[in-house]
Amino acid sequence: MSAPAGQVSLEDLAPDQLRQVQSQLEEELKHLTQAFGNLKAAQAKFSSCMDALEAIKPANKDKKILIPLTSSLYVPGRIKDAENVIVDVGTGYFVEKPSKAAKTLYNTKILDLRKNLSTLQEQIERKNDNARAVQEVLRVKLAQEQRAQQATTSQNAEKAVKAG
Repeated sequence: MSAPAGQVSLEDLAPDQLRQVQSQLEEELKHLTQAFGNLKAAQAKFSSCMDALEAIKPANKDKKILIPLTSSLYVPGRIKDAENVIVDVGTGYFVEKPSKAAKTLYNTKILDLRKNLSTLQEQIERKNDNARAVQEVLRVKLAQEQRAQQATTSQNAEKAVKAG
């Protein structure tokens, strides 16, 4: 089986080279999986922000609420302006936006993350397929080497018996 121009067929690689390719694929998979987890966490954060925005309604004006400072730290407060919210736009910057604009912003971020997660999932699946292919070729090559070594050992043993 010949590989396309600029690519090397797995069958053409030695076992040591296959192990290097396998190691590289495992490292790439580790990074991709970590990135996938980070994107999922960001998606959950933005979904949480959307849930918080849903609770801020004109009917809730002047009601007591708990304001999240972190995922586990809340402080008591009151809704003074139900039409405008402060939004985290990234890297520690916050801006005041109308509630509808904030919802649009978070919806856009969630949709973008969903697309990125889908693309990343495809990349992870391709890398997994490649890793399985490398593992299979390596297994076949090692089995061939073992059979060749056993054949050589048997031939040497037969020669020794005949010579002795």
